[in-house]
Formats: sequence, structure tokens, C-alpha cells
Amino acid sequence: MKNILVPVGTVDKGITNLQYAVNLAAMSGATVYLVSMYKEFSKVGTLTKVNQLIVEDTEAQLQEVLDGVDTKGVKVITRPIKGDVYEGVKRINNAMKIDLMILSPQSIEIKDEVYLGPITGKLVKQTEVPVLIVPKEYIFRKANTILLAFKNGTFDNPKVLTPLKEIASLFSSKVNVLHVRTPGMQEAEEPIDPEIDALKDQYTETENATIFQGVLEHFQSNSPDMLCVLRRKRGFFEKLWEKNAVLKKEFHTSKPLLILRGQD
Repeated sequence: MKNILVPVGTVDKGITNLQYAVNLAAMSGATVYLVSMYKEFSKVGTLTKVNQLIVEDTEAQLQEVLDGVDTKGVKVITRPIKGDVYEGVKRINNAMKIDLMILSPQSIEIKDEVYLGPITGKLVKQTEVPVLIVPKEYIFRKANTILLAFKNGTFDNPKVLTPLKEIASLFSSKVNVLHVRTPGMQEAEEPIDPEIDALKDQYTETENATIFQGVLEHFQSNSPDMLCVLRRKRGFFEKLWEKNAVLKKEFHTSKPLLILRGQD
């Protein structure tokens, strides 16, 4: 793991995400890129000065986040990025080859009905980068057990599991595999990739209507410190292809959530 990206939305969530990224980078030797997107007005007349102020405010926000974190000697590069957040992340990934992007859920408050807000949800859906969702104010700790839940255990891309393998290696984690078989599964979806076989410490097969229901049924017995799922149109976050947000009634967790890039 060489490059970790932390996009900043708000200062408080930015501090939580940056601290997690720094702790992870201190173990892996990665460089952390702390970025904030801003929109620029047309450079006409007094708007040039307005644009300058916007850049200065963006830089000040990044510095406030950086000042709120113990960087532990980790290299943290701050960059204000002009333009749309989704296109900005794609440009950064093309230039830097980001290994992991750390984001926040909408809220951990029970009264808030949204788990992934539209910005985070759209980033999960539209980018190629593996994502780690870190709950607000989550205290970094070793992930002793990681639960990998999936329906289709075959991969076209041999590097799909790389972020999981790297995190499990850093933490010396036990990886429990939950294979959820749902109604109407085709035979082609049933084989398990050899990469999963090599990674797993424990294997459980279950039959449920959805992957989410399978996770709910087996989450407590596994007691994971991190949950790992695949980003697929017919997978765990199927609702993201209907809308960009994910409601808590559809899914939520108070543990870090690693979302790997699966084929669509």
C-alpha cells in the first residue's frame, strides 16, 4: 500500500479520516494525500479575487485538518483540487495510482436515517478506487477479525482482494469468509476463487434472500472489527445503482467498512 487518499468534506470528519490514514500509513509506509475540492468561477473582473479567496479558504481548511492530527512522521501532502469531486478523484487516481480512499458515512446518530450520503455514495459507485468507510470519531485500533461477505466468489481482476490482503497482513488479522447463497444464483456464481481459499481462516456458507441479510444473521457470531464487501451492481450495495445514498434501514455499521472493486 503506497498511496492513501483522504478527501475532506468537513473538518471534524476530515480529522477522523486523516488520523486513521496516518496510523495505517505508519504501518505500511504509505504516503497520504489530503485533498479538498473547490469550484472556480469564471475569471472575469472581480471574480478573479473571489477565486483566490476560495483557494485560500480551501487551503486553510486542509491546514486545520492537518493541525488536528498527530502525523507520526508520515508524509502527508495537502492539495486543493479544482473542479468536481468525482472527476477530481479520478484525476488523482490516474496520476498517483491510489491504493485506498478513506471516507466517512453520513452520520452515526441513530436519528439520522442516512448511512452513506449522496457524495460518499456516488464516490463508491463511480470510482475505481477501493474505499474504507470510517465512522466519525472512530478510534484507530487493530482489526483482529475481518469478515469478508460475498455472493459471487469469482473475480475477473486478480487484484480485487489486494487491499484486503494488505490490511489483513498489517494487522495480522483473522479473515472470516461468509458466502451468501441467494435465490436464483447461477452455477457460474458458485465457485470460490483460489485467492479467497488462500486468505480465509474460517468459512461459512449461508442461504439468505440478500447478502445484507446474511451479514445481519452472522455478524454477531463473527464479531468482526472490520467488514469487507464487494462493489457490484447485483451485490451488497445494489441500491447504489438506483440512487446514490444508502439509508440505515438498508444497511449500516459502526465498524470500518472496506469496499473492494468487483466487476459490475
